[in-house]
Amino acid sequence: MQEKVILITGGSRRLGAAICRKLHSKGMSLMVHYRSSKIEAQKLQTELNRIRPNSVALVQADLLDISQLPKIVSQTIKQFGRLDSLINNASSFSPSPMGKITEKLWSDLIGSNLKAPLFLSQAAAPYLKKQRGCIVNIIDIHAELPLKKYLIYNSAKGGLATLTKSMALELSPDIRVNGVSPGSILWPENGEWSDELTRKRIIGKTLLKRIGEPKDIAKTVLFLILYAPYITGQIITVDGGRSINL
Repeated sequence: MQEKVILITGGSRRLGAAICRKLHSKGMSLMVHYRSSKIEAQKLQTELNRIRPNSVALVQADLLDISQLPKIVSQTIKQFGRLDSLINNASSFSPSPMGKITEKLWSDLIGSNLKAPLFLSQAAAPYLKKQRGCIVNIIDIHAELPLKKYLIYNSAKGGLATLTKSMALELSPDIRVNGVSPGSILWPENGEWSDELTRKRIIGKTLLKRIGEPKDIAKTVLFLILYAPYITGQIITVDGGRSINL
């Protein structure tokens, strides 16, 4: 367990940081990718390396530039000598209502949520195969329950769900590929659903009548990496029952 090396995209903040802390607490070494959150990434690295020196390294890249993706993998191998798991966590989230969709919106949302996970997984696959490792994609319940005015985001996450199953087929039997689909875990940073009434309405649709926590996602990712050797091609929904309360 202590030898495992994890590469996680968008790992410096929010869900990504929670996943990093959980995996690190189990003895794993981390290559944490960030795009623009340098300060947050450095703080997380300092925090975790204080617990276990030289166990966390950082790599900066714009995932929309696919020419940079093989370099992320090669830096991980150079730093730690191996790669056991890839977590495609980085995501962009912004509205794209019909009539206001632009090519820039398309490129950003499809690029971060679908294109980058595919090409990064392709770059990582030879190294994951050596360790009989795994890929975990962070999806979203809105892949199946489309969110109004988020047409491209919904489609991108739906594509990621299908990509998860397709890669499980393509990369078997050497690499397991699974997904985690969060529901209401953290409120969006773009101000959506910021009023109390809307939040109560969303929470009311969950069967457990409460919002989830980042650690709920982190524990599920840990399960898929360490405790699920016979699970592949599956997507675990972590949403407090929201997806069945239609």
